[in-house]
Amino acid sequence: MNSQSIARLAGLALTAGVATTMVASPAAAQKRPPMEKCYGVAKAGENDCAAGPGTSCAGTSTRDYQGDAWKLVKKGTCEKIETPKGKGSLTAIKR
Repeated sequence: MNSQSIARLAGLALTAGVATTMVASPAAAQKRPPMEKCYGVAKAGENDCAAGPGTSCAGTSTRDYQGDAWKLVKKGTCEKIETPKGKGSLTAIKR
């Protein structure tokens, strides 16, 4: 087998691997439980997004349990999460 044949086989193997990954990804995403935004439960710098004015997004909260920063949690669990500052909320809260 010459180097051109080996390169062609390697390319085919790579293409097959990418195609398999692309097909498998949607199935993996379907196994995830439904999620919801939960405000006031993230530690400083660990929010998923929305950390108020002057911040860009994920990881930008400056205080633990900041009321305008949210974290994705399993649907139905947000308002059951207890923090030292109170429970989680489905909407932004003043803290």
